Amino acid sequence: MTSLSRHSSQYLWATRTAVAMCSITMFLILVKLGFWQLDRAEMKERWQAELTHRQLSAPLTYAQLVSFPPAEQVTGYRLSVLASPASSQIFLLDNQVFRGRVGYLALQPMQITPDGPWMLVELGFIAAGLDRRILPGVDVIEEEVSLNGRLYQKQANPMSSALMPESGWPKRIQNLNLAEISELLGQPLAPAVLQPDHLDGINLPHPWTPIPLSSQKHRGYALQWFSMALAFALLILYFIYSRRVKTPKKQQDESRKNNNPDRTNIDEMTVANVNKTK
Repeated sequence: MTSLSRHSSQYLWATRTAVAMCSITMFLILVKLGFWQLDRAEMKERWQAELTHRQLSAPLTYAQLVSFPPAEQVTGYRLSVLASPASSQIFLLDNQVFRGRVGYLALQPMQITPDGPWMLVELGFIAAGLDRRILPGVDVIEEEVSLNGRLYQKQANPMSSALMPESGWPKRIQNLNLAEISELLGQPLAPAVLQPDHLDGINLPHPWTPIPLSSQKHRGYALQWFSMALAFALLILYFIYSRRVKTPKKQQDESRKNNNPDRTNIDEMTVANVNKTK
């Protein structure tokens, strides 16, 4: 074997090895993504079961709520309190969607106990106008009320969790960052927002989406990833099969040509005669 042939064989072997490794890696990534979505679906099912259990449990007291550790997830628990307006100024949580309409969640600070943390109470969803420079007007709670409802905490956004408050009131904010709202108000806040079952005099809807993506959707995404892995594997197998079918045929043609030199000479003479005729 000449040096050129040896280098050519080594290059071909290295190329095929690299292609094989990349193909295996891609296949494993697709399968891994499918199992990851299945894990997410199981986690969402467990969380949904926990939310259902919390909804059926006895309501928390305010003392119990504020005694939870800061990292404790309290979404889904019910709460019954007697609350007074701590301020008539409200926050408008931006980029909310309800039944296909874009708008805000209106939040009002309320005082539960004279010396305890304030609490944000959701007044409801209000649609945004065509001009974002004009904020919608919202009716607020003006007197002491008895509130019964469920608690929630917005999931942290890994891309951006900053409050990003705008000037003036109502104050438009981009994220439900309770720590920054507390700093802005100069008052400690309870670790969750109360969504009342009903507010007298305020007829706004209260969207309830503690699980933004259901377990069924995660299973659907898992099926898509597994389908892509299967399609990719079939494509690779087809490529390998077609290469193996073509290689013996090519070798047979070359062998037949090498074993019949007279035929090769006749073909060359025929080509030469044709060229002379031209």
